[in-house]
Amino acid sequence: MAGKSNDDLSGKVAIVTGGSIGIGASIAFALAEAGADVALNYRKHSEEAEAVVLKINEIGRRGLVVQADVSNFRDAENMVTRVKEELGSVDILVCNAGITRDAVIWKMTEEQWDEVININLKGYFNYIHAVGPIFKSQNSGKIVNVASINGLRGKFGQSNYAATKGGIIALTKTIARELGKFNVNVNAIAPGMVLTNMMEKIPDEFKQRAVDETVLGRLASPEDIANLVVFLCSDRSRHITGEVIKIDGGQYI
Repeated sequence: MAGKSNDDLSGKVAIVTGGSIGIGASIAFALAEAGADVALNYRKHSEEAEAVVLKINEIGRRGLVVQADVSNFRDAENMVTRVKEELGSVDILVCNAGITRDAVIWKMTEEQWDEVININLKGYFNYIHAVGPIFKSQNSGKIVNVASINGLRGKFGQSNYAATKGGIIALTKTIARELGKFNVNVNAIAPGMVLTNMMEKIPDEFKQRAVDETVLGRLASPEDIANLVVFLCSDRSRHITGEVIKIDGGQYI
């Protein structure tokens, strides 16, 4: 019998924050297709979360839905504990949950700033803090943080969002240093604009502007992002850590 391939995640348990819709849902399903059991949280999209888990179950993997606010420290701890109890372990963490509350800096409210910081940045800290002791004790683990090219270049009207994504990049590099000696890989991906359902609300002129920025002449699909995440969670990426990988069709350049 042939052994497992390097991208086979059979026997692994993954947590995907914000896994009920959009990029997160594609990541959750792609990890399951690669063999992992997958837990995902939701804050408001319970029906969508259950639909993702149903798809995961249909391909023979275990799925778990947990209602948890990523910005709440205790919710994160409780979710990680529940995943370990019900699915047996935690091997992979994909921090993906995020929001936007766009405004130019002189019009941005304190509430808009705080909400984005608390979900997009503190939310990542909460889950990494919760899985850190587990990964350290088992001497293995994979963490993938979803950042953005706007965390590298900035974006007009998104000072709060860009600040969180830049913070995620710095967090990724720091945690990679701290957990590296425990055989834990920590990387970030930096997508450009991605064709999700949320894109339907964006005027066509803005979407076309993003397309024009790319050198490939197209925007990413959620599956494009998910494919990179699966690679970073597999043994094929075992010697990659502390990196920020742009996946933007050349939009950044």
